Amino acid sequence: MEIGSAKTETTEITQSKYSSKQLIKFLIPSLIGVLLFLIPIKINGKVTIGLGVMADWLQGAIGAHIPTFMTVVLCVSAIGSLLVKIAPASVKKNSFINTLFNISPFWLILRIIGALFAVFTLLGFGPSAINSAYTGGVVLYDLIPVLMVWFLFASLFMPLLLEFGLMDFIGTIVRKVMQPLFKLPGRSSIDAMASWMGSGTVGVLLTTQQYESGYYTKREASVVATNFSIASIAFSLVIAKFLNIDHMFVQFYFTVIVTGIVAAVICPRIPPLSRKKDTYYEPVGQKIHESVPSEMSTFQWGVKQAVEKADQVKSARQVVQKAVFNVVDIWIGLIPLVMAIGTVALIIAEFTPIFNYLSYPFVPLLNLLQIPEASAAAPAMIVGFADMFLPAVIGSGIESELTRFVIAVMSLTQLIYMSEIGVLLIKSKIPLSLLELFIIFLQRTIITLPVAALMAHLLFF
Repeated sequence: MEIGSAKTETTEITQSKYSSKQLIKFLIPSLIGVLLFLIPIKINGKVTIGLGVMADWLQGAIGAHIPTFMTVVLCVSAIGSLLVKIAPASVKKNSFINTLFNISPFWLILRIIGALFAVFTLLGFGPSAINSAYTGGVVLYDLIPVLMVWFLFASLFMPLLLEFGLMDFIGTIVRKVMQPLFKLPGRSSIDAMASWMGSGTVGVLLTTQQYESGYYTKREASVVATNFSIASIAFSLVIAKFLNIDHMFVQFYFTVIVTGIVAAVICPRIPPLSRKKDTYYEPVGQKIHESVPSEMSTFQWGVKQAVEKADQVKSARQVVQKAVFNVVDIWIGLIPLVMAIGTVALIIAEFTPIFNYLSYPFVPLLNLLQIPEASAAAPAMIVGFADMFLPAVIGSGIESELTRFVIAVMSLTQLIYMSEIGVLLIKSKIPLSLLELFIIFLQRTIITLPVAALMAHLLFF
């Protein structure tokens, strides 16, 4: 009886036919998602994506008011969390309030610090180390406006990638490449492309949502978040221009891609990433099945997975509500942490010699790799842990073009920096600690530096 049932089920799977409505429900939203997130377009000489066009437009339209608006949001986040702590249990039963404001004392303290830092910076009072243009000013006026608009549009439109079958289809198709090379499911390729074309933060946001939905194991989510959240082409152009190597952009970005692939192959195979458990997020469990039945082609199975995923969407209203909640959750829960931790990281980098001390071991290594001005370049190898743009700031005063080239490559391939990506990962449910992030940062630096230096010497200089 069981054998007969199995045969019947297999026959039904193999001969599955889908209505035009079902296929359109998968294809149209997925196509829009691809156009918004993954297709590069050139606007006014700048390579970006559809999402980036919208983000740039909104930032240009209201950019001057974003620091004030987000300071208010940060204050609402801190005050709301304090009030919920002393509120009666009946208030906490509201799922919206409970999720946004009922947090642990540690995160509450960080929200309060973030709000205070924002107020100090906006109004220009308090310790100068906090409201300096190089610390709190960088976070409030440069970083947070970009994050606000990117997270707004990314959260609103990300369901087009996640909810209508695109991840399931692509994941099935490219699994044979991603699994042996990076030990990852095929859908991780979408994370990488979303980062590459759009923003590293979008990639981390995508990874976090996939992990919490049961599509990545703890190890897979940790690997994807720390190895595939690559900087966008647009930001790479900014770095290249800042370091005055934009005339070599093709060679520069080719080097970034090669070194990034090398690190993505090696890092998942060594601790701490190799020791992460291959178990799924416990409250959800495993929701992914990429193995292709022998009775079906890879393409057929991919279409089946995609159509079934799209069929789970019962109403547009439900998708929109979830997307809007994600925007509010990020603004209320994440941006305060970026303000707090990002500012502290920049204070350490700007006003203490800690990163200089940590960079001393890199001087002999840079000399060994025949990188000119090694002593001046060494701090750039380590300061990127605080913020991705700091290596470029340090490297801008170096005369050697080869050294500036290597610094530019390293600033993009180290990936993990606390002012943005690091905060995202610590706040997420992906099991990565601050110490582990620093270790992975060092591993990526040690792995990619020789590759970048070798390519610079042999191919371009």
